[in-house]
Amino acid sequence: MIELIFAFLIMGLIILAMSVGVIVTRKPIKGSCGGIAALGMDTSCDICGGDTSKCDEENSSQVAPSDLGYDVSRS
Repeated sequence: MIELIFAFLIMGLIILAMSVGVIVTRKPIKGSCGGIAALGMDTSCDICGGDTSKCDEENSSQVAPSDLGYDVSRS
């Protein structure tokens, strides 16, 4: 039983360290290097809807924090 508790504590500390690293660097979390293109598959993902240039536009544009949501109490 003590091994199980010890394993959960170690995993919790690892997750805590990774989250502190993300917060300190203030960089967005990125995907893997290459993705589908690295496999030689020239297909588009479902997220961009078939327009691969849309992903580049979304990543390059700066969004104001106020544009990320809206106040639901004001209708």
